[in-house]
Amino acid sequence: MFRKKEPTFDLAPTQEKFDTLIGETTAIYGRLELSDSIRIDGKVVGNIETAKGKMVSVAIGRTGEVFGDITAHRVMVSGKVEGNINAAERAEFRRESEVRGDVTYGIIGVEHGAKLLGLVIQNQTTTGTPITSAQAVIKVAQEKK
Repeated sequence: MFRKKEPTFDLAPTQEKFDTLIGETTAIYGRLELSDSIRIDGKVVGNIETAKGKMVSVAIGRTGEVFGDITAHRVMVSGKVEGNINAAERAEFRRESEVRGDVTYGIIGVEHGAKLLGLVIQNQTTTGTPITSAQAVIKVAQEKK
């Protein structure tokens, strides 16, 4: 009759406005270069890049799949990503998300249950030098020896 309610650790809702939507039944093969925010509920095979200096968000919905690298100001994942993620400002991972690849971020939010397989690296060192890949982290660590 009474069930124990599991605690939830939801991330704060965002006020994102998406100019482009890739629906559940759509599959895109090729590189996407964005100048406005996008929500992906379908499938993208190829890298997703944003125009330099633009505050573009990329959101992958629960049914969304991306097979390629993502570079954006803000990246929010509820679906699947197989590739590296470089979020200049913020990366958010919902409990349903599955990510296979390295993640670099400014600020990160991870819900309980999210699956991340790869390196998770903050994109600023104490010296203020940007770090954009796992190789860069290894190089910085070796220099400190």
